[in-house]
Amino acid sequence: MKHLTTLALSGAFALSFGAAQAQTTWDMPTPYGDSVFHTQNIMEFAKDVATATNGELTITVHSAGSLYAHPEIRDSVRRGLAPIGEILMSQLANEDAVFGVDSVPFLAASYEDAKKLWDASRDEVTARLAGQGLTLLFAVPWPGQSLYLTEEVTSLDQMKGVSFRAYNTATERLAQLMGAVPTTVEAGDIPTAFSTSRVAAMITSPSTGVSSQAWDFVSHYIDTQAWLPKNMVFVNTSAFEALSEAQQQALFEASAMAEARGWQMSMAETEEKIAILKENGMQVSAPSEELARGLREIGETMADEWRASAGDVGAAILSAYTAR
Repeated sequence: MKHLTTLALSGAFALSFGAAQAQTTWDMPTPYGDSVFHTQNIMEFAKDVATATNGELTITVHSAGSLYAHPEIRDSVRRGLAPIGEILMSQLANEDAVFGVDSVPFLAASYEDAKKLWDASRDEVTARLAGQGLTLLFAVPWPGQSLYLTEEVTSLDQMKGVSFRAYNTATERLAQLMGAVPTTVEAGDIPTAFSTSRVAAMITSPSTGVSSQAWDFVSHYIDTQAWLPKNMVFVNTSAFEALSEAQQQALFEASAMAEARGWQMSMAETEEKIAILKENGMQVSAPSEELARGLREIGETMADEWRASAGDVGAAILSAYTAR
């Protein structure tokens, strides 16, 4: 009888242990605050995953760099310190030019073209992440990048010597070609960087402009819509493979939903946030003919440089993009 009781208890423990094993909780570092649509989309993604897996896989979102700072997120996921994370794709462009394809000025300056470019480059991005032990889940663009300035600028000559916020390789190179001085500043540090005169100009989305309350430190927004950089979400491949097939499928399905939803959120965001910039007193204008011409010339230079650095793979991506 005692033996049977022991077996029963052992069986109950095994069932309990099996159920515990089936429940997985992932901590997810993200670089942007809760008010940013990327973060809001990821929170919906986490809810979708929990629902689709009946709570077997739950994702806890740690926003605004609260778990790992933006530059640390990719490596934290590679090393398994966090199983899943989000970063700006072009943050990795200094390692491989393919990651910077969405940050070439005026190569894809609309949502339609940005989607075509993503369709043409996604397989290469996926392959490069796979080589780092990462599995791509989805990517969502920011609204088009435009200039924020403390005064009206109608010519690139006015940008010479100006401290210019850089957040990736492309913005650093853009600043150099404008004659400005590139200074690395993460999104969360923008207000402080302007208030302490570390920077006096930047190019970023209307989303970041509103979340950082740009009207407190700049007066002019020039609507260049130069490119639409993407944030991407990836998972540690070993952590992904540890999931059941049903959980993996649920994760992919939730990712597809998040990507589609995120692109729609981004499009809605553009007009809404530009209107908020206006409401708060910023001067919103199109670039002057002279400024637009100068920026297009810089874009052509940077496109040539990107082609050279990306080699045959870059040429294949551009060929696939132009064919769509």
